[in-house]
Amino acid sequence: MVHPAAAEGFARAAEAYERARPGYPPAIVDFVAQHAGRDVVELAAGTGKLTRLLLVAGMRVIAVEPVAEMRAALPPDAGAVAGTAEEIPLPTGCADGVVVAQAWHWFDAQRALREIHRVLRDLGALVVVYNRRDLEDPVQRRIEELVAPHRGDAPSHRTHPFDGAPLFAPSGSAQTRWTHTTDVAARVASISFIAALPDAERARVLGEARAMGEADLAYVCEAEAWTRLA
Repeated sequence: MVHPAAAEGFARAAEAYERARPGYPPAIVDFVAQHAGRDVVELAAGTGKLTRLLLVAGMRVIAVEPVAEMRAALPPDAGAVAGTAEEIPLPTGCADGVVVAQAWHWFDAQRALREIHRVLRDLGALVVVYNRRDLEDPVQRRIEELVAPHRGDAPSHRTHPFDGAPLFAPSGSAQTRWTHTTDVAARVASISFIAALPDAERARVLGEARAMGEADLAYVCEAEAWTRLA
């Protein structure tokens, strides 16, 4: 089951997500390519911010995305299908790698790990990627102060950290700092629990964000690779 904040919020925010969210720096894409192999399943692929980069890197990607409005934005070459991490609509042993970008916190971790283990081939890799907002950046701190009171029970990478044990063993990690220039109001509008707010409250929050204009937002992009255990 998709969390209500994700189901409603991302359905309403697909355009803002595609327009304002950052992509992923080359060093992280190289790390994913090194570990994930040729045949890749990307779970919760969203609008394809990472998907397009994986395709350019030469991978064959099946993008699994539960929200129809997000799925509609995925590139045709990705072979997008409806589904969730807990019920992947693909055959056993079909992938060299499974990639999850910016989404692990939405999953039922143990169910998702069992399904990922199922679709991976022997010694296949699970790669989890996060663009983490760098709260040492003053603008990112202002954004956090604006949106945090509306988070409710929506999970995040901080509340639901990734751990692949016992079905997977860690096999590498990478981290890089970078910046992404974007319209702050659109970036805030792309946050699921902001998009799901009642119209008046959402308009108030976006009005405050609009006053920040365009900014170079700082991120720390992190990736972990885990190898499938028999």
